[in-house]
Amino acid sequence: VQLQASGGGSVQPGGSLRLSCVASGRILNILNMGWYRQAPGKQRELVAVITSSYNSNYADSAKGRFTISRDNAKNTVYLQMDSLKPEDTAVYYCNADIVTLTRSSSVRSPYWGQGTQVTVSS
Repeated sequence: VQLQASGGGSVQPGGSLRLSCVASGRILNILNMGWYRQAPGKQRELVAVITSSYNSNYADSAKGRFTISRDNAKNTVYLQMDSLKPEDTAVYYCNADIVTLTRSSSVRSPYWGQGTQVTVSS
């Protein structure tokens, strides 16, 4: 199983970006999907998470500016980021709880994407 993130880049304050993350491999089911970020010198933090039934939660810093969504048919999670601020600058990672099928059972494991850089600067 692999998660492939894309959509990062450099924008000015107030700008927008849309991140995407596609899961591929021998996937039986995808449960929670989310986005985390890690700024230089800081710990990785949760930005937003969405369940398989489309319930979402956001970090306080993301509320009102970011929107997480998913397309279960495409095994994809998105993060629409609007009104970006310099403090949003970080490497953004997607995460998913994925159930895979082995020969004898199903296994639920967390998977991480490779990270995509978001830079907000004038």
